[in-house]
Amino acid sequence: MEAAQAVRALGAIANESRLAVFRLLVSIGPDGLPAGTLAEMLDIAPSALSFHLKDLTHSGLLVQRPDGRRIIYSASFSTMNALLAYLTENCCQGQDCGVGTGMSCSKTA
Repeated sequence: MEAAQAVRALGAIANESRLAVFRLLVSIGPDGLPAGTLAEMLDIAPSALSFHLKDLTHSGLLVQRPDGRRIIYSASFSTMNALLAYLTENCCQGQDCGVGTGMSCSKTA
């Protein structure tokens, strides 16, 4: 992942509503949800949700697919994983520090 892509993705989730949308869709998995269901579950006005979905999709964190008359949104796990890898690639100067296992990034003897 390039730095500009990381900045765009981090900027997209640097909002409480967009972060809530992304986290919900990550928990739902690859099947995703239609916009109307997202709006109901998160109690976000449809017009505001549309703005947030556009920003998250533009950043690459969400993908959309048609389903009849609805649009289904789901998290882009490949983009999420690329962002996590970008953020942790130089962690602990390349030493194994347990990132991803719930352990803190600190060296122990």
